[in-house]
Amino acid sequence: MRNLLLGSFFLSLAGSIWGGMFIAVRLSIFTIPPVPLVWMRYGTALLALIFLMLVTHTSWRIERKDWKLLLASALTGQVASIVTQETGTMLTSAQTGSVITAATPAFMVVFGCALLQEKLTAGRILSVVLATIGVLFIVFDPDNFQVNALGGLSLTVAALTWALMSVLLKFLSKYSVITITFYSVLIAFLVLTPYGAYWLATAADYEAMAAPDIWGSVLYLGFISTTAGFCLWNKGLLYMDASLAGLFMFFQPIVGTFLGWLLLSEPVTLYFWLGFTLIAAGVVLALRGGNTTAAEKLAHSHTV
Repeated sequence: MRNLLLGSFFLSLAGSIWGGMFIAVRLSIFTIPPVPLVWMRYGTALLALIFLMLVTHTSWRIERKDWKLLLASALTGQVASIVTQETGTMLTSAQTGSVITAATPAFMVVFGCALLQEKLTAGRILSVVLATIGVLFIVFDPDNFQVNALGGLSLTVAALTWALMSVLLKFLSKYSVITITFYSVLIAFLVLTPYGAYWLATAADYEAMAAPDIWGSVLYLGFISTTAGFCLWNKGLLYMDASLAGLFMFFQPIVGTFLGWLLLSEPVTLYFWLGFTLIAAGVVLALRGGNTTAAEKLAHSHTV
């Protein structure tokens, strides 16, 4: 039970932080395109992560045999998932993005069963269904629901790759959360640097970027969403099955809806409260089942 409580705490915080990410992206994405925005976001995050590594005296060492796995998780999660997520958010809307990324927990259940031999129980399937219906209640507005084909595809890829990354990280649980987050962000930053630097030199509107809401959004995305969010998410994954952890992604639309009401005067209707109730029921139902920590998962894989 202690593992579930700790995991729930870290994952809930991460999901809540990422709920605010959608507003930051919407504020900045039309001034800074998706790839440069992700690149600047990671450049900002690296400063914070290096500081954390030095202050906490965290080991920088990664064993040679684990670099391929680390590279795969970084390319799927920090590069493919985040770039396609921000692209989809730009091409569609926050509502559509929330609906499509709600598929992430379902993908995590599938990957968790396929790669980690997690149990696919009726309770877990029902919990995902309840939580998904809850998200649909929150974000579905018949008068303001638009689907852009390319945007929808981008968001689907984002959900799929994020789920895969979260499962792959289970195999790297012997390393510090800060270390894994640092190297993942560093890999993504280096991959995106050629295009990001080119855009900054040739197409950036520095006057527009100087607006407080733009640079404030970049700082939030770098320091809070990336550094704090990724560290909390990776930490939470240590304490519970990937198929359970995925349910906490549903905190994104809950917090996003609340912040939209608070900051953008968007209405909160009965659908929000119905959705919230279903999401809470789904999470509680999932947590009543069995669970294994990352350490137990690794021990099992070594005995198979």
